[in-house]
Amino acid sequence: MGLLFITFGFADFIDILLVAIILYQLYKLVHGTVAMNIFVGLMLLYLVWLIVKFLNLSLLSTILDSFISVGVIAVIVLFQQEIRKFLLLLGNTDFVKSRFAFTRYFSNDNSYSTTGKTLREVSRACRNMSKTKTGALIVMSTKSELTTYVQSGDTLNADVTHRLIESIFFKNSPMHDGAMIIIGDHIKAARCVLPIDDDLVLPPQFGLRHRAAISMSNETEASIIVVSEETGSISLVRKGEIKYDITPETLVSLLRDDNTEESVTDEKD
Repeated sequence: MGLLFITFGFADFIDILLVAIILYQLYKLVHGTVAMNIFVGLMLLYLVWLIVKFLNLSLLSTILDSFISVGVIAVIVLFQQEIRKFLLLLGNTDFVKSRFAFTRYFSNDNSYSTTGKTLREVSRACRNMSKTKTGALIVMSTKSELTTYVQSGDTLNADVTHRLIESIFFKNSPMHDGAMIIIGDHIKAARCVLPIDDDLVLPPQFGLRHRAAISMSNETEASIIVVSEETGSISLVRKGEIKYDITPETLVSLLRDDNTEESVTDEKD
């Protein structure tokens, strides 16, 4: 006769807690990237396989079994970049302090939301840099911390102001190369390194900043702003699609879709 109750001890509690923390950190790592969509797809495929096994659909079960049997290899191939990032984070001395801080799990701070004031400051900076043909590459995220990319640059954690943005991208500034990353209402870092997809075929008017912006948008759900150093044109890239030579007013209108807290109107100098 089977046991009526399952024993649950302190060791079981620790086991479940550790698994939950690891799964949460993995979710934070892939959240806001295309890897999240792949992960959901794999989970749906696994769910279909369980249903097929339950219904004893032998032919379909045989086909799905061939996919499930190589599941570990498929996961390694599909998530090789995310696995590499996770291992790099584990080797970072600040990982425990920044990712596993106890207060993070009880904080109500939704710092990813972007206010209208921040959008106006970004728009104003882009307008001024466009006039002076100052090249700029700005990544704005409301759904992910983009930890790996932030760590590739110089950490700032500063409020967003148009003067700070313009001073960073000023051609004689030591931080003007690379990208600025804005998470919510804060400039997290500057001089960040973004991925470059050399296989992209772009029109001749698009330079390295546009290539980096499109590559970044293919890997994350961030919005990337490019100010061309050659023409002064402003572009916005999201989900691999680029809107070229837009006005500052249009830029604010497009960015407003990414979770703003107040209505946005363009400010005049």
